[in-house]
Amino acid sequence: MNIVPTNVSYNSYLLRQNLILLNHTYPFLNLQIVGNSVLRNPIYVVKLGKGPNKVFYSASIHANEWITSVVLMKFIENYCDAYVSNGSLYGYSIRDLFNRSSIYIMPMVNPDGVNLVTGSLPTNSYAYERALNIATQFPQIPFPSGWKANINGVDLNLQFPAGWEQAKEIKYAQGFNQPAPRDFVGFGPLTEPEALAIYNFTLMHDFKLVLAYHTQGQEIYWQFQNFNPPNSLEIGQKLAQSSGYRLAETPYNSSFAGYKDWFIQNYNRPGYTIEAGIGENPLPISQFDEIYNDNIGILILSAVL
Repeated sequence: MNIVPTNVSYNSYLLRQNLILLNHTYPFLNLQIVGNSVLRNPIYVVKLGKGPNKVFYSASIHANEWITSVVLMKFIENYCDAYVSNGSLYGYSIRDLFNRSSIYIMPMVNPDGVNLVTGSLPTNSYAYERALNIATQFPQIPFPSGWKANINGVDLNLQFPAGWEQAKEIKYAQGFNQPAPRDFVGFGPLTEPEALAIYNFTLMHDFKLVLAYHTQGQEIYWQFQNFNPPNSLEIGQKLAQSSGYRLAETPYNSSFAGYKDWFIQNYNRPGYTIEAGIGENPLPISQFDEIYNDNIGILILSAVL
């Protein structure tokens, strides 16, 4: 069975349909709603496995990086299929992994923004017109393809209490001092429901490691400030080796208030931003196969190491 399409623009409505059908087809898949977006779209989490080693993967915190949602959704489907057929992924038995690890996946952190970028938000809606009005203040950013923020014009990956004031200072100096298609930190940390959903969900669990999926650059960012969580570099090197991506230092102007920054600061455990694919966002869906093949090792090894 082929449930998750990998050749079309994705959106929150397709996501919902796919999750319902996956849950029906594979009843062992645990599906929950952990919050709602500004426009009341559900924010889903899927749990794969029942083992004590708990890890967490997220995607599409940035709207025009929606291809990352397809990557995680196809991983969910392939994991479930391998479990049923007693098969393996990246050389690892999924039955064994199911008992060893619990993989929690939030496949679309920013559903409203994704819908805007992929043309799934009605152009006659108040939300679309408001976003368009925000975008007109930043004519250098193409609309809607350059939109990274949530529908309020807040960059969700600049919402976390890990150097938020520094992020504000940097982004304000760049001219992003009001709601914008990208790079506006908000009026305080954790003001947006989507950021609050992933924050609260993380606090409720004891994750050993997190992956935050972004595009693009074929790089893996693993550091925050001077934190050096145990095994963080070694695991990062293995993820880089499996994918062919470069283990890199986060550029200074992007090195504050992100989700993985907060996770590292709060837990002193490994957290990685995966910059999948190469090119200009939003990456074309035609890159899907290459991105997925590059990242299957990361997705499996992160739950094993």
